[in-house]
Amino acid sequence: MTSPGRSAAQAIDALRRGWPVRIAGATSAIDVLAVETASDASLTQFARGGGCDLMISFERAITLKLVSQLAAAQPGPVVIALGEAPDLSKAIAVADPARDLATPFKGPFDTLVVRVPDAATAAVALARHAGLLPALFVRASRDDDELVHTDHDAVAAFADPAALVIAARARLPVSASVDSEIVAFRSIDDPHEHVALIVGTPDTSPPLVRLHSECLTGDVLGSLKCDCGPQLHGALDRIADAGWGVLLYLRQEGRGIGLINKLRAYELQDQGFDTVDANIRLGFPVEARDFAIAARMLDLLEIPSVRLLTNNPDKVARLEAAGIAVVERLPLALAGNAHNERYLATKRDRTGHQL
Repeated sequence: MTSPGRSAAQAIDALRRGWPVRIAGATSAIDVLAVETASDASLTQFARGGGCDLMISFERAITLKLVSQLAAAQPGPVVIALGEAPDLSKAIAVADPARDLATPFKGPFDTLVVRVPDAATAAVALARHAGLLPALFVRASRDDDELVHTDHDAVAAFADPAALVIAARARLPVSASVDSEIVAFRSIDDPHEHVALIVGTPDTSPPLVRLHSECLTGDVLGSLKCDCGPQLHGALDRIADAGWGVLLYLRQEGRGIGLINKLRAYELQDQGFDTVDANIRLGFPVEARDFAIAARMLDLLEIPSVRLLTNNPDKVARLEAAGIAVVERLPLALAGNAHNERYLATKRDRTGHQL
């Protein structure tokens, strides 16, 4: 049986490779080509016979001052007119915020009505799933059988946590506790495998649970710009001390924007922007993670209620909204350092973390 998200997975692969994709909405379809992976040749081919326009996310449009009060009431992608001969270098300057200081004066822009909003929203979601900047060349759908085809329903199915299943499990002694088991989860469409580390001996009490989003720079390389590595190891120690619990390691790097875009956010932080503004300038929401994935993992582990180890009340609300009862929130207090002081202050002051 064909997976509902199969065509979306194929479209993500195509965008990463610099190939155009057709996305059908409820009433019509659009063709898109990711700005980040386009070449002069592929853009010329894409624009042949009628030109194309540039579509950016709502968040990126905010930075470029392209969002009116009316649009802000119903946020969605914004389309900028390009015409018959689009210029790749100018489109990249619009899409990539790392270039904003080098090219501070952009426009004036002529924005267009988004004629297939469900397909446009799906296109921006596909770019994020692909780890690309949320900027795409767009045109009305044309006769071209070589394009990869998908639709807005397939994009929604691709991200459905219900597709997650347990793939493997094994005993895994770790430094925090030799009495641990690792469980791997995967979806038929999404190549990102998530894991749970069950620490101690399960009993009937709600376990101490930590939702930890992947952070290569912090977890593996020991980055001092964030607190992810210390949080990971501190949580494991707390769970071991509690007798039993679960650490869910979610493959949602950079709050769901991917590794490369997270490094771009680091570059923007070096220019003076905090983590919130960096994400918005990149064209992403401040929080792009899907905690329904964590709820699905807990369901598969037959854990209906938890004691949640977090400083972020939003995690509590979103986990409960996904059907997991949070009977207690416990803080995870860790010392900062000279390199992450602003990062921690931003968490406290702008995203509601109780530090």
